[in-house]
Amino acid sequence: MKQFRLIFFLVLVASIQTAKAQSLKFATIPAGRYQVGAKRSLINPERKINLPAFEIAVTEVTNSQFAAFVAATGYITDAERKHNALVFEPGLAEFRWLEDSTACWRYPNGISRGGISSKMDHPVTTISFSDAEAYCTWAGCRLPTLDEWEVASRAGANTRYFWGNNREGIRKYANIWYGRDHTTADSTDGYMYTSPVASFKPNGYGLYDMYGNVFEFCEGKTATDKKDSKLVHARGGSWWCSKNSCNYFNSVDIGTQNRHASFSNQGFRVVKAPSPGQER
Repeated sequence: MKQFRLIFFLVLVASIQTAKAQSLKFATIPAGRYQVGAKRSLINPERKINLPAFEIAVTEVTNSQFAAFVAATGYITDAERKHNALVFEPGLAEFRWLEDSTACWRYPNGISRGGISSKMDHPVTTISFSDAEAYCTWAGCRLPTLDEWEVASRAGANTRYFWGNNREGIRKYANIWYGRDHTTADSTDGYMYTSPVASFKPNGYGLYDMYGNVFEFCEGKTATDKKDSKLVHARGGSWWCSKNSCNYFNSVDIGTQNRHASFSNQGFRVVKAPSPGQER
């Protein structure tokens, strides 16, 4: 009887995790040998890698999906515990952010700047790398590795952008900042902060928002990380990134930060976790 109950419990857990995974849509990236990095990049030098096939979510995790996780687990994010999230408002000097004790995933830029009640289809933000990992544990998935993210973002291309090397093509594919600086609000593409997921065209693999909208957390280390480094990384740029500031909305650049830091331009997408014993 005890053995039957254990088997029933394991089947139930597996069913719940399957249901969670089905709330996200995935695209399969084929196994192969891929080129990643760039010739003059120290943090991400050009090289060839072999990757097994994997499945990656076609959009970032949304506020709605993260809310389901919080409702099911009672999870409290780093920003809610530490009250040290960094947020943005127009008028700040370049690369300047405000620490707002009221900011968290429910109020990405602080309570005074509004909540997410009308933005449940936007990517969740103002969460840390640790928060993203906690979501993945609950949902039965994981963060993409740095190489997986890059291969997925390139969609078969070897150029800086999946459409080529001309940066101007970004207008069709990403929510970024077009202003000369950040002293004045910019909504050139229809959004000053985040946009609903899949608001712009996908890449060749059917993946939306690989550039812009929010920086996406990834697992792994870079060529310049120290062996015992506790720093984490994110890729793809965000709504805040412009050609004059940041300019990380591409397949090469890699951002670095503390695993418990929370910014209103950071989020994540997920990869389906491998089965036990399956090679990652």
